[in-house]
Amino acid sequence: MSALLDSLAAGFGGDPGRRAALDAALATGLPGPRSESWKYTSLRALERRSFGAATGGFMVDTALLADIPAPRIVFVNGGYSDALSDTAPIPGLTIGRTGAVASLPLIEDRGDAVFARLNAALADDGISLTVADGAQVERPVHLVFVGAPADGDLAWHLRHHIALGADASLTLVEHHIDAAAHRHLDNSVMSLRLADRAALRHVRLQQRDAGATSFLRTDAELQAASAYTRVDVEAGGALSRHELDVRLLGKAASLTANGVLLAGGRAHVDTRLGIRHVARDTSCELKWRGIGDQRGRVVFHGGITIDAGADGTDARLSNKNLLLSPTAEIDTQPVLVIHADEVQAAHGATVGQLDPGALFYLRSRGLPAPEARRLLTTAFVREPLAAIAMPELRAQAEVGLDRALAALARA
Repeated sequence: MSALLDSLAAGFGGDPGRRAALDAALATGLPGPRSESWKYTSLRALERRSFGAATGGFMVDTALLADIPAPRIVFVNGGYSDALSDTAPIPGLTIGRTGAVASLPLIEDRGDAVFARLNAALADDGISLTVADGAQVERPVHLVFVGAPADGDLAWHLRHHIALGADASLTLVEHHIDAAAHRHLDNSVMSLRLADRAALRHVRLQQRDAGATSFLRTDAELQAASAYTRVDVEAGGALSRHELDVRLLGKAASLTANGVLLAGGRAHVDTRLGIRHVARDTSCELKWRGIGDQRGRVVFHGGITIDAGADGTDARLSNKNLLLSPTAEIDTQPVLVIHADEVQAAHGATVGQLDPGALFYLRSRGLPAPEARRLLTTAFVREPLAAIAMPELRAQAEVGLDRALAALARA
């Protein structure tokens, strides 16, 4: 057994159901290069590390949250911070903690889903958001996850659940940030359930410290005529992996999932999409951009499956990437599996470098080389953010992206 799993399992005191999930994780062990979904993300260095349990009680400077408005729900090192949160009552929205929820949706267990099993066994907190039927929550709800220095390396496991009733709508913004350098491990799962004609707008901004490790999984189910729109900006961290699994279960359900992946320094950024069209007349639009610089590595898997009977599906995936350094690496896998006849589907991926002609044009107009590169890379990654309909929220995402690009240039 690895030092990592030994340390995470130490002191376990859960119920028999959780014990079974933990035993399954320990028996399986960490996935290796023979696992198809982990072949580009090595866990060899991580399995030798040990982590202590995060016990909460950490505080950070409130200035860190100055640009994040209410309603705001804050966790620091995996512990809920009442002092930093601002959760005034909102009509139609119930905010709770998943530790008080009697039962949570099951997460599909794959053979190599060891971190989801660990989460099922060890998670004892998280946020529950429930939007009542017909409720239109106008103000974005911000979930903030902060990493902060501590005595030793810590690990935490959060489980979140968001449910929208019929004809309900919600805007959700995730912020993954750090107060200072640390080497903690965040292993979290979020389940999303959209009832008929519900609409969820979801933005996730991740800019972790260079030593941080995170394994995040988002599991969504969409019923008839529901619409899920999300944009991810993924930057930073020693190792960051996000698995986005979406099942379109109801007729005319739609998904728009765009993202930007940035890896500089020695960062390893891994995103894995698993989109499954089950019902007919469903649609997905997936537009992702990646940049690798210095010794950074971007891994992207865009998987779309169209089940038998899901006629009328319209599925499109685009993944374009830039290599800014000869030592950076980008691995992209667009996958399209079709079991239905009457569908429209397209997917494509490219990996290239900045256009020398465009660089020459900008240089000839008096721009220094670094500024010319910045303008071209910014234009390249801004396109996925167009899916954010709210101007103020899109501006906030653009600011976060610009900061990440500036950090990438300094790495």
